[in-house]
Amino acid sequence: MTEVQLPGAGDGLDPAAAGPAPVTAAPGRSADLDDVTGVRQAVTVVLPVRLRQAPDWDEGPFPFELGSRRTDAATRATYFAPASARVLYGMPGRPCRWHRAVTVDHDGLRLHGLELLRTATSRNPRHALAVLHFTATRPLLPLLRAVGHRPAAGPDPLTGPFAPELLLGDVAEVRTGSDPFALGRPYTIAFLTPDVGHTPALRPAPDAELPTSADRWLWQLASRSTPADYPLAPETAAEQLGRTVRISADWSALVLRHGAAFLGHRADTGEGDFFDFGALHARTVYLDALLLGSLQRDHIDELTEELSGVFDGSRLAARVAGLERNIALFRSTYWRQHLTAHGPANELLLAFQSQHRLPVRFGEILAEAADYSRLVQTQESQQISGALGVLTILGLPLGTALSILQVLGDESPAHLLVALGLSVAATAAALTTRYGRLVLSSLRGGSRPRPLGAPRTGSGNDDE
Repeated sequence: MTEVQLPGAGDGLDPAAAGPAPVTAAPGRSADLDDVTGVRQAVTVVLPVRLRQAPDWDEGPFPFELGSRRTDAATRATYFAPASARVLYGMPGRPCRWHRAVTVDHDGLRLHGLELLRTATSRNPRHALAVLHFTATRPLLPLLRAVGHRPAAGPDPLTGPFAPELLLGDVAEVRTGSDPFALGRPYTIAFLTPDVGHTPALRPAPDAELPTSADRWLWQLASRSTPADYPLAPETAAEQLGRTVRISADWSALVLRHGAAFLGHRADTGEGDFFDFGALHARTVYLDALLLGSLQRDHIDELTEELSGVFDGSRLAARVAGLERNIALFRSTYWRQHLTAHGPANELLLAFQSQHRLPVRFGEILAEAADYSRLVQTQESQQISGALGVLTILGLPLGTALSILQVLGDESPAHLLVALGLSVAATAAALTTRYGRLVLSSLRGGSRPRPLGAPRTGSGNDDE
C-alpha cells in the first residue's frame, strides 16, 4: 500500500505534522514482545455500559491536540460521510457523545480522559460505550493480556483508580457479559512504535518487505495473547495474518474480534516524528471507524433477535411490518461500508465487519425478512380469497331461491321465509364440505407456521 493519505485543510490536521522522512532501522538484537516497551504506547479501552442519566460532561468526542490543531467533533466530521458523522457525533440539540478530561497516573499507566457514546437500540435505549484513553510506560503486551484476563496475566489494570465504577460514577454502569449484546470483555486498541533495537517489527530498508515477525507482533497486540496463550496454527497463520491493513510503509493495523492494534515499522525518533500524527489518528478517526462497527454489530444482533420471535403470538403482519421498518432504519442510519474518501478508515471498518461476519449476517436478515414478507402477502391474499368465497357460499343459495320466486311471481311471505330457511341450510351444508372448510381457513389466515420437526396436532386431516 502507499503512504497514508494525509488529510487536507478540511480535516483540520496539518500535513506538516507528519514529521521527517522515514528513518532506516539500525541493526539490533531481537527482543521478546513480553518485555518490549515501545517509544510511544497508547491504549484505548472500550467498555459496554448502561447510562443511568444524561451525562453532564462536555459534548463531543475527546479532543486530542496536535500542535495548534484540535480533533473535536467539527474537525472529525469533515473526515466522515455526513450520515456516519451524525451517528458518531450527534447533531445540534441531539448529542450522542460526551467526554471528560481527567488525568490519573498509576502503575505505569496514565489516563487522559473518558468518552461516552450512546448506542441506543429500540430494545435497549440506555446502552452506550465508554472509551478510556491511556498511555503506558511499561511493557504493553502484559498490560493487554491482563485487560483480556489471560491466564497468569496479573491483576486487571481496570481496578483501583482506573475502576470504571469509580470513573463513571452515577452517570453509567458497566454491562456484564451476560447482558444481551454486551462485549464479553473490554475491547482494546493498542498503538506501539519501536526503537532501533526492536528489529522484529522493523522494515530492514524503506523499500524492503517486512519480516514475518512484524505481523506476529501485531497479532499478539491485537489478540492480547502470547504464543502460549493462543498459538497460531501453521495451516491458517498465513490467512490470519493476511488480514493485516497496511496503512503505509511505516505502520500497519490488525483488527480482531476483541481487539485491534497499530504497529510501527521503523524506529520512532520521538517528538516531531510522523508517529505523532499516526498516534493521533489511531486515537480519533480510526477509533471512530471501529466504534461505528460496534454500533452496527449491536443493531444486527438486535435484528437477529427480533427475527427469532417473529412467530411469537398473533398479529404476524404487524410484527413483520415493524421488522421491515427497523431494517430500513438500520440501513439508512447505521449500515455503512464506506465511511470516507480516506482509505484506512474504510479498511478498518471492513476488517471489523469481516471479523464479526456482519455483511453475511445482514444479508441473511434481509433474505429471512423477505421470506416473512412473502408469507404475510400470501396470507393476506388467502384472506381476500376466503372473504370472496364466503360471499359466494352465502349469496349463491339465497340468490337462487329469490330468483326462482321472482320467476314464479310468488310474493307469499311464507314462501319467502321457506326460501330463506332452505338457503341457510344449503349454506351450512356447503360450509361443511372440503371447499367450505378451505374458505373458512383462508378467512382466518391459515394455520400458523409449525416449527420444523414439531408433531402435528389434531386429527391429522390436512383439511382441518
